Amino acid sequence: MKHFTQFENISLAEQLIEQALQYKIDSRKHISKGLGKRVGCIFLNPSLRTRASTQIAALNLGMEPIIINMDKEGWALEMQEGAVMNKTTVEHIKDAAAVLGTYFDVLAIRAFPTLTNKDEDIEDFVLNQFKKYANVPIISLESAIRHPLQSLADMITIQENSKAIKKPKVVLTWAPHIKAIPHAVANSFAEWAVGCGHDLTITHPEGYDLDPQFTQGAVIELDQKKALKNADFVYVKNWSAFNDYGKIHSTDSSWMLTESHFENAPEAKVMHCLPVRRNVELSDEILDGPRSLVQKQAENRIFAAQAVLSKIII
Repeated sequence: MKHFTQFENISLAEQLIEQALQYKIDSRKHISKGLGKRVGCIFLNPSLRTRASTQIAALNLGMEPIIINMDKEGWALEMQEGAVMNKTTVEHIKDAAAVLGTYFDVLAIRAFPTLTNKDEDIEDFVLNQFKKYANVPIISLESAIRHPLQSLADMITIQENSKAIKKPKVVLTWAPHIKAIPHAVANSFAEWAVGCGHDLTITHPEGYDLDPQFTQGAVIELDQKKALKNADFVYVKNWSAFNDYGKIHSTDSSWMLTESHFENAPEAKVMHCLPVRRNVELSDEILDGPRSLVQKQAENRIFAAQAVLSKIII
C-alpha cells in the first residue's frame, strides 16, 4: 500500500479492520516497528480526533509524529502551476512538499474543500499536489472529498457491533446544520459501506444528492421514515448540496434524530463522526443514550490510524 487516500478493495479493507482490532487488544504489540521513522502530520484545517488519534497511533508503533499547523504556523502556500507569486502566497507547494518529503518517511495531510470551486474540489487538488511533489507515502487525514481514516474507524465499529448480523442494514441520513458542510465524511462513508458489502440506504431532503461516484450500489430514499425502517446502524451527518455546489437548501429540524424516529428500528445503533452540534444534528437523548456508538467510533480512530501506518511502513 503506497498511499492511503480512499477505499481500494474489500481485501485490503478487511486486512486493515482485522489489524485494527488486534491493536485494540494490544496497542503496543508492534512498539518497535516504526523506530527511527517520522510521520509529518500537516494540518491546513482544524482537528481534534484526527490529530490526537494519529499521534497516538504513531507513538504506539514507535514512530515520531510531528505536527505542523500549516494554516497558522507555516507560510501561505501557492498551489497553482506557473503562478506569478506577487500576492499573498509565500511558498509554492512544489518546494514545500518536496522539502517535507525529505524530512519525513510518511506525510499525513488534512485539507478541506473551498466549497466554491467544484471542479478543483472534485479532483482533490490540494491532496494530490502533496502526492505529486512529496515523493513519500501520503495518508489522507481528510481531503476535499474523502475522509478514509474516519470511514475505516466506522467500518471497525460496525463490525464490532454486528456479530450476529450477516449483512447489516446501514442508513446514512442527512441532518440539519447551521452552515454549509463539506461532503467528505458522507462520500467516504458511502464508498466504504458499499465497498465492504453492507446494505446501504442514503436518505436526505430533495436537493442534497451526493456525488454519484460515491453512491453507486446504495439505495436512495428521500423519505427518512421509510429509510430508517429495520435499520441496524444509522450514521448521521450533514452535508451541503452537491449539484448546486456548497449551497444550503433545507434546515428542516424534523430530520434531527430523536428517539421517536426509531419506532420501526428498535435495535438500531447511531453513529456520528464528531464534532456534533447537539440538539441540531442529534438530540441529547440519542447521543447520551444506549443507541450511541459515537464514543466507540472516536476511540477506534486510534486503531484505524495505527493499522494504516503499520501497513504503510512495512
